Amino acid sequence: MAGCSTPSDTTSTAGGSSATVTVSSCGQQLSFTTAPERVVTLDQSSTETLLELGLAERMAGTSNLKTKVAPRYQADYDKVPVLNPKKLTGEQLRAAAPDVVVSAFAALYTKDQVGTREELAQLGLRSFVSAVDCPEANQAGMTPFDLLFADYENLGRIFHAEDKATALKAAQRAVVDRAAATGQTVQGQPSVVWLYSVYNGLPYVAGNGGMPSEMSRLVGARNAFDDVHEQWPEVSWEQIAQRNPDFIVVGDLSERGTPGDSAQDKITMMRQDPVVSQLTAMQQNKIIQVPGIEMDPSVRTVNTLQLLVDGMKSLGYVR
Repeated sequence: MAGCSTPSDTTSTAGGSSATVTVSSCGQQLSFTTAPERVVTLDQSSTETLLELGLAERMAGTSNLKTKVAPRYQADYDKVPVLNPKKLTGEQLRAAAPDVVVSAFAALYTKDQVGTREELAQLGLRSFVSAVDCPEANQAGMTPFDLLFADYENLGRIFHAEDKATALKAAQRAVVDRAAATGQTVQGQPSVVWLYSVYNGLPYVAGNGGMPSEMSRLVGARNAFDDVHEQWPEVSWEQIAQRNPDFIVVGDLSERGTPGDSAQDKITMMRQDPVVSQLTAMQQNKIIQVPGIEMDPSVRTVNTLQLLVDGMKSLGYVR
């Protein structure tokens, strides 16, 4: 297996070609002389992307399920071994004997989990990371959706599923373009707080650089915590009140089962907070609920983008 070699790129054709496919993935060059037959995913976003590309039969295992898979993937998901419902260990990964590992997040490749990407490369195991997680390693000026769509293209090339990848990119690009057109009709750039989770009583919100910031920009809004250069910073309820958002997007992660994960838990906490409860957004119930997993880059993120557009229409921001 070629782990981190750098031969010249040669695009394979769908249906199988002996040509070498080389893609760049977060600073590593990954080369494939044949399409992988045994892939392991380290997170739900990667799992659902591969299922969308029709690759269930090539999946040797999944892990790290945050919530229920989307209904349209359930039948295919049931065919794939769940190696660990939470984060995968190095022993579990090696026991699955994969020829490639796919993750949306570089942070899942650590010594105390499956191993670093460098350690896996020494074993001849190639590791793919979503381009969205390392924008600095890609062409300047690419948006999070551009990077996500680049993932589809690269995975399509790796697995010789170019046709499905191209169709997926086109369908989702159309959703993004419609959202951008809607955003041009919004007046005044309303501010929004994206509330992902609450842990030990403290809220985690969307900062700068992630999908929520990009979705806000597309629809003519402004992420209220765009000045914080961290994707999911821990803040205080007082800081949310100080930002005084025009509306709030609340993520639902109810299947995780931890207090503060469900959308209703978060809304109840805000209504009980003596300061946040007095915000106009709370007094006027300017709240949009979305699946929490779709706040991160995934094949399902365009669904939350559409929910955002629809919610802003119902709140009267879209003229």
